[in-house]
Amino acid sequence: MKPLGIEGAWVHTPTVFTDNRGRFHEWFRSDRFHDAVGQGLRLAQANCSRSVRGTLRGIHYASVPPGQAKYVTCVSGAVLDVVVDIRTGSPTFGKWEAIRLDDVTHSCVYLSEGLGHAFMALDDNSTVVYLCSQEYAPQREYGIHPLDPALDIDWPEDVEVRLSGKDAAAPTLDEAERQGLLPSFEACAELRPHG
Repeated sequence: MKPLGIEGAWVHTPTVFTDNRGRFHEWFRSDRFHDAVGQGLRLAQANCSRSVRGTLRGIHYASVPPGQAKYVTCVSGAVLDVVVDIRTGSPTFGKWEAIRLDDVTHSCVYLSEGLGHAFMALDDNSTVVYLCSQEYAPQREYGIHPLDPALDIDWPEDVEVRLSGKDAAAPTLDEAERQGLLPSFEACAELRPHG
């Protein structure tokens, strides 16, 4: 696993073994995850999402504590997966990183508690699966508008965007900060071991 430029986020590209029968890869292994991240991933929920081209899901996050860490991969099709630093007080607050996840490289993204997450389907029937450290709890789930001009995320321009009503009505990062809805960098750091 390789750390991204946003503290608390990593990308993993597994070795894919192919032969005349098909292919095989390990997309998660707890010992290697622990060695890279410095802690284990508590598995509380596993999700599967299938989306048509242009579907944009996010930017989603959960209040901290307890937050919700996610380990994400795309098992069919392709998505542009985006990690956004929404933690107040973070040196990279408001920054984002995009990683293509697809059924060729089988790359995975881990984002720790307090980071925002979004993805856009680049193909029809793109299927994303992700492991979550906490169960979904509507009362502590929030969102940031994925097309917030201040974030200026470089979404593909040749794709017609499809948003849910909830995501379309989400506040901008600035509005969420003014409303006190964002996790703090300090509170998120307290959830992880110190190196």
